Amino acid sequence: MAVEPFDTVDLIRTKRSGGALGTSEIDWLVDAYTRGYVEDPQMAALAMAIFLNGMERREIKDLTLAMIASGERMSFGSLGKTTVDKHSTGGVGDKITLPLAPLVASFGVAVPQLSGRGLGHTGGTLDKLESIPGWQAALSNDRMMQVLADVGAVICAAGSGLAPADKKLYALRDITGTVECIPLIASSIMSKKIAEGTGALVLDVKFGSGAFMPTYEASRELAQTMVDLGKDAGVATSALLTDMEVPLGLTIGNALEVRESVEVLAGGGPADVVALTVSLAEEMLRLAGLPDADPAAALADGRAMDTWRRMIQAQGGDPDAALPVAREQHVVTAPTSGVLATQEALPFGIAAWRLGAGRARAQDPVQAGAGIELHAKPGDAVTEGQPLWTLHTDEPSRFDRALESLEGAWSIGTSAEPRGSIVRERIQ
Repeated sequence: MAVEPFDTVDLIRTKRSGGALGTSEIDWLVDAYTRGYVEDPQMAALAMAIFLNGMERREIKDLTLAMIASGERMSFGSLGKTTVDKHSTGGVGDKITLPLAPLVASFGVAVPQLSGRGLGHTGGTLDKLESIPGWQAALSNDRMMQVLADVGAVICAAGSGLAPADKKLYALRDITGTVECIPLIASSIMSKKIAEGTGALVLDVKFGSGAFMPTYEASRELAQTMVDLGKDAGVATSALLTDMEVPLGLTIGNALEVRESVEVLAGGGPADVVALTVSLAEEMLRLAGLPDADPAAALADGRAMDTWRRMIQAQGGDPDAALPVAREQHVVTAPTSGVLATQEALPFGIAAWRLGAGRARAQDPVQAGAGIELHAKPGDAVTEGQPLWTLHTDEPSRFDRALESLEGAWSIGTSAEPRGSIVRERIQ
């Protein structure tokens, strides 16, 4: 039996004491953890030491590259098209991937969007699309390349071979209170995105009540760390810092968000969803070498919708099929007249989750029709008795707990704080 070159306990002590791990130590650590030599309790101790003491830029780069090396790397070189991907740190009502991928692809750029499922209050892109009858998330690599060549956009599940070390570490972080750690978040996201083999990457990093990182400062640090990692790995990378204080758009939940996405592709939809979709599309097309492209025009003239329909059909879905509707509805009305003054994103995300739109465990099913429709946003005038939101679920027993989570999450007053632009800053 080969002698291991390092002692895990020594590495834990180094990070516990605020020291830095060497490149060879990190390479060994990730490999040894992937093959089971370093055990979960030891990696949990290391994750907590990193959570408390941080990592240097070089260490984060080494960790990211070691996680990429733990699995396979994809390549889109044979496509003959520029590839560009988008990653969002997640939020409430964030359905942007759905209209964005076909919009960018309508300019001849390939968009390989490997997406995930929802856990907790942030919805999963795959869960949303699975509410379309017939649509399939799982594609072989060959089929994915074929759809990219024919349609230009694909939204599908990532294969298990990409960054398996990250999958293992992510599950451990989830049960050890070490999720909200910038070096671990950045290396987790970027190891998967770089292993995907995209030529360019735009990051949508959220801040605010419904975001992974609630403060602007923490979101900015995360964005800068990820942009640096992308550059270090030779991937053209930029980030937009975007507002997640209030839910995005007027729908939260799987089929509800698909319906809203189709409205955007048809040239309509809520102003904030359109603004963010166009801003991200402009950034993706800029990195793809098309700085003068006009994505707003492609929404208006139907090009993006044509690509959407072809993308859905290529994955077995019927773009004309009726979307699922929940069996039960409950309408919340305004108790007084005035102006909707506040509306926190996180409690609305939790309410949609409790209605059945999300899952508490990875193996839980989701309800396609569950969620919340918003009839007002902060700054809107409302009158007593007017519907504010409609709650949707198949199981009426879920209404009480969903309504509990909305208590104190919104208010009616005489005015609302003016809201800035949804995109606050670009980091490159």
